[in-house]
Amino acid sequence: MAIKVHGALFSTCTARVLICLCEKGLDYELLPIDMVAGAHKQQPFCSLNPFGEIPAFEDDEVSLFESRAINRYLARKHKDSGTDLLLSNSLTQSALVETWMEVEAHKFDSPSSVILRQIIVIPKYGKAPDKQVIETEMEKLGKVLDVYEERLSKSKYLAGENYSLADLHHIPHLVYFMKTSKANAITSRPHVNAWWNDISSRPATVKISATMSLL
Repeated sequence: MAIKVHGALFSTCTARVLICLCEKGLDYELLPIDMVAGAHKQQPFCSLNPFGEIPAFEDDEVSLFESRAINRYLARKHKDSGTDLLLSNSLTQSALVETWMEVEAHKFDSPSSVILRQIIVIPKYGKAPDKQVIETEMEKLGKVLDVYEERLSKSKYLAGENYSLADLHHIPHLVYFMKTSKANAITSRPHVNAWWNDISSRPATVKISATMSLL
């Protein structure tokens, strides 16, 4: 059975998995979920993810949800295909990948999610974004990016000199973020900007980002 991803093209979490699949050179089937109709909150989707969130993932008898967990699974199962996204030949390097994946999940994701929701999602419902919320979250994000700037002044990528899931996991949010008026948070930091220019130009990123359609 082919790999199946149940999700939506505009979804950053779906895109995170699709970029990983492309980096690995794996075939997959994307099964669109009609979120407007609430299909993600109903059966049969909830049998795949009881929390009613996309994406859900199937690979033969394996059924998973949570995009970062899916990507870890793919990187381990297909270690020798495409890019070694966990840098698994080195204990030290793989530990650094795990460290910076945790940073992305716990430090970067929250402020960037709130900012994107305020700037992109809320206006789609005819509401005005909360400028104070945006300012507060931009301050939080700026502190994270300052750490990134320091880190990336010493290495090409977050976990060292090789691209990994630590970098990949940032891409979907940044695809949207870089289309907003707040993109200077990236471009004003030379090492972060160079990193973004590098990871955004990878063939897998270019392919999937072209299909992301929230804006």
